[in-house]
Amino acid sequence: MKKAAGINAAACAMFVCALCLLAFNNTGHAAHIRKVTLQRLYVDGEMSEEVSIKEANTVKEIVKQYDGWQLVLKNDKELVFQKHINDISPLMKVNGYFGITNDGTLSIFNGKPIEEDVSQSFFQIDVERLETKKHNELVRGIRVKNKEQYEEVLGGF
Repeated sequence: MKKAAGINAAACAMFVCALCLLAFNNTGHAAHIRKVTLQRLYVDGEMSEEVSIKEANTVKEIVKQYDGWQLVLKNDKELVFQKHINDISPLMKVNGYFGITNDGTLSIFNGKPIEEDVSQSFFQIDVERLETKKHNELVRGIRVKNKEQYEEVLGGF
């Protein structure tokens, strides 16, 4: 057999056949193959994504699999679903701290505020009017482990 651009012609033919098998289901109709992205939106503003490839006879079948999710994007290649999670993100639970930046902005840090890795900023605080104890807590960092604590600290400032 003749080689084209370094690829065996028989291998090319097998590849094309494999693509055809993927594109058509056993009824002879085109299968719907889509990239499916699941986006989880947390109360702390973080978002996580999970991506997979799904195949079904109809797009409706794929959508049915994600009851409770909101379809926010649908095109020929991709479906994107979102869900609002009434909790703080897993990253926040593991390494989140409330703190204050040098300009007095209440922020969430990934790690202690001394590391200066701000993940979200809220508003400026009048540091002059802040209790010394509260100011020192923010400078050191206030650990956030759950949604209740997150809302309590945010509401307190």
